[in-house]
Amino acid sequence: MREPTLSPVASPCFPPVAYVCRGARRYAPGTPSQAYARVRLDPVVGAAIADAYVAAPQGDERAYAAYAAFCRETVQQYHLLVGRAEFGGLGVTVRIVDEDPYPDVESMIDDVWQRRLKVFASAASGNPHPYLSDGENDMFRAVHDVFGHAGSGRGFDRHGEEAAWLTHSTMYSPLAARAMTTETRGQNCAQIFRYGGRRFAEQKAALLPRLFSDPRLVRTAAAAEASRLVPR
Repeated sequence: MREPTLSPVASPCFPPVAYVCRGARRYAPGTPSQAYARVRLDPVVGAAIADAYVAAPQGDERAYAAYAAFCRETVQQYHLLVGRAEFGGLGVTVRIVDEDPYPDVESMIDDVWQRRLKVFASAASGNPHPYLSDGENDMFRAVHDVFGHAGSGRGFDRHGEEAAWLTHSTMYSPLAARAMTTETRGQNCAQIFRYGGRRFAEQKAALLPRLFSDPRLVRTAAAAEASRLVPR
């Protein structure tokens, strides 16, 4: 996990990595081709998501079907990420390292353009997951950095994390996306709005209310705001 900031000003956007976007659309043909530069996380929504995450149990058997789907689909995405180009993969070389490898998103994006990525090892975090193995967690970190951040053109601030969740969730089935939301939107909001960015939230295998897991609601809210700003 990264350390999202509390700044209300979004960090600069950058052009999404083109081969990553093509790979995402090939993996999930229904993936919308849209710009994520305007995505913002409303602090009221973020605080509500944080409260829901903190209140959730560490492990909930009702979430396990979603987590099983999430694991299967993450492994599939990882195979796409590291697979050889001649066989339809993206050919990215992933290395698991024992310390946070990137001081900023620009450093990571430079690596992704070179088809390589370093991932901070889950085993080194001291924050074990109640459902995912360290290997599964590392795979998710890799695919989320690439398909979420490099694919959206957004960084590690709170608005960038919201855009990365919104982008990457389109590659998951509705069931798996609920677990993916806990792993991204839920953890990030808890870290930001409950712990002030000072520490990582405890990892959990539970589901947030559906209200917080549906990307369509984010797009609907954004469309409503845009229409409000259009002169009549």
